[in-house]
Amino acid sequence: MGLVNLRKIRRAKQEIGGREVAVVISPRPEQTRLGTTVWQTFKSLLTGMKITISYLFRPSTVVTQQYPENRETLQMFDRYRAQLKLVYDEAGGRLCNCCQICENACPNQSIKIEWTKNPDTKKKELERWIWRMDSCTFCNACVQACPSNSITFGNEFESAVYDRRLLVYTLNDKAGPDAKVWSAIEDPAEREKLMRKMDRYSGPIPLSGTSLPGNPSGKEG
Repeated sequence: MGLVNLRKIRRAKQEIGGREVAVVISPRPEQTRLGTTVWQTFKSLLTGMKITISYLFRPSTVVTQQYPENRETLQMFDRYRAQLKLVYDEAGGRLCNCCQICENACPNQSIKIEWTKNPDTKKKELERWIWRMDSCTFCNACVQACPSNSITFGNEFESAVYDRRLLVYTLNDKAGPDAKVWSAIEDPAEREKLMRKMDRYSGPIPLSGTSLPGNPSGKEG
């Protein structure tokens, strides 16, 4: 058994297939004695046992979560990405203005934004904000690209379903104008007139490019 001395690794250029390419030249591993190998193995074993024994005497430092026993008290870390959510202002207005930048930023087309144009204001109004959780890689590109900070990832860690069609759904519970138009109207009754209630699973629910019958509620295909 031998170890490679990282300090002796160097970069160079070699001609391969008629082209000059950059390569990394690594020296031959240096042979180690049997005693050294045994000591390194024993040392790594002691390191692992030290961590295990410390958890035995200090159980409060254990990183492993006892799920589902602690289901009621378990809190995920802030950096954990679970379900995508729309962000609303203090008045309840939706910050999303249908710019579709997040849709364009998604690397695998897990986002589809359907919108209509108001004939009076000539502005976009959100119809459906569709998220395909079944194909989302949780890369956070959509959240970072959003210029109005209107979407974020929550910490809900239980997302398992028995029917994978339930992983494609509409995020917005109401269709209509964004927070800029919503907040400008003081009368709550007038605000409600501008909004239309949306079902979570209404509209097309595609799976591998095919609309499927028997979706939980709403229209098919």
